[in-house]
Amino acid sequence: MKKIYLLAIVGITVLLASCGHGGQGELVGAYNRKFKNNRIPLGMVYIPPGHTPLGGSDEDITFSQNGPSRMTTISAFFMDQTEISNAEYRQFTNWVRDSIAVTMMGMPQQFTVTPRNGTATAVGGEKYIDWKKVGPNGVNIWRARGRGNNQAQQSQLDGMYYSGLDALPGKKEFDVRKFEYSYAELSMDKAAAGHKNPNSKRQDYIDRFTIAIYPDTMVWKTDYSYSQNDPMVRGYYNHPSYDDYPVVGVSWEQAKAFSHWRTRLYDGVAAARKMPVGSRSDYRLPAETEFEYAARGGNTKTKYPWGGPYIRNTKGCLQANFKPGRGDYSSDGGIYTVGVRSYFPNDYGLYNMSGNVSEWTLTAYNKSASPLLHDLNPNFTYDAGANDSKYKKRKVIKGGSWKDTAYFLQNAVGTYEYQDTQRSYIGFRCVSSYPGTDLRN
Repeated sequence: MKKIYLLAIVGITVLLASCGHGGQGELVGAYNRKFKNNRIPLGMVYIPPGHTPLGGSDEDITFSQNGPSRMTTISAFFMDQTEISNAEYRQFTNWVRDSIAVTMMGMPQQFTVTPRNGTATAVGGEKYIDWKKVGPNGVNIWRARGRGNNQAQQSQLDGMYYSGLDALPGKKEFDVRKFEYSYAELSMDKAAAGHKNPNSKRQDYIDRFTIAIYPDTMVWKTDYSYSQNDPMVRGYYNHPSYDDYPVVGVSWEQAKAFSHWRTRLYDGVAAARKMPVGSRSDYRLPAETEFEYAARGGNTKTKYPWGGPYIRNTKGCLQANFKPGRGDYSSDGGIYTVGVRSYFPNDYGLYNMSGNVSEWTLTAYNKSASPLLHDLNPNFTYDAGANDSKYKKRKVIKGGSWKDTAYFLQNAVGTYEYQDTQRSYIGFRCVSSYPGTDLRN
């Protein structure tokens, strides 16, 4: 009788197993962990997919070589509602500063940085460096696992400050030239060109960078001759009055480094919360066509992001921060830049897609490439090396700035700047591709 019961149990077990995944040799798939794919990243807006004409639609300047109008399909993506502000970029520079300090003090690399106060904290919860204790002249109390001599700890960090003749008497200031961010990324262009080569290796497609990431605040002097902009040099990036103003003095290379760091920042939190891999695409700069598509706000053939053909609204108020008339900079409400949420947003909820600061895009500037572009997510890229010709280092900037005339505020108009150059009128914002077809579905 016991043998009969045993055979019955074994038979039931086999039957149940055959009804499970992979039972009876059928193809049932190997699914990744499911997650809700409808969360919009903080500070971003959703740009739905669409099919629309992009390119020139109104007045043109002779020999400007702006691309012709063409029907284009753009995939869905998320875009920063505003330009990256000084406060947001400062989170990046503070993180790099803290990571350098942690390394110089011989501490473990496994640490996080609290965004609001810049405190470097070990994964286990031990405070390593409390930057709130750093006084205006560098006088500080270091906390390193609750032991150690404060003076000895301070001496370990002396290399972070200006010294010798570079230092001003009586001041202890960070040497921001040492704020470097190192990262690596897989070049899809290189991989696409060589992945069929049997002699190629994956390392051949990996680009490695070390970028000095502190903004060049001196652009407020070097961009202008005989102009009293010293207060902007001294205060624009660090004075609290400018916290919500767009960061400037940042090159295309620095903007890319910020995008990489922002992706890793999110990935670190996602891993700690055991969120699935791929829950969000990488942050990056927008392609030129993505920027124009988003600037139009879902409207067709519009001249400016606000939809109308005029630079003033029905009440006669200017609708962007630019250079009206013969240099009446103040009549639009701002002499230099203004806050990133100034003026009304466009129909997608995006602020200052024209005016305030021009913005870096991912696209390389080469107007002869226009006829070759695909009609689905068109983009032309080229990552120039340090020894390449300056013409290969040109990157498209869009939107026009506080110092530009109204022509450059048009949705279809773009110009260029060199990827290793910083300007007082160029900032950026990030995008992230939507992992799917349409969030609304």
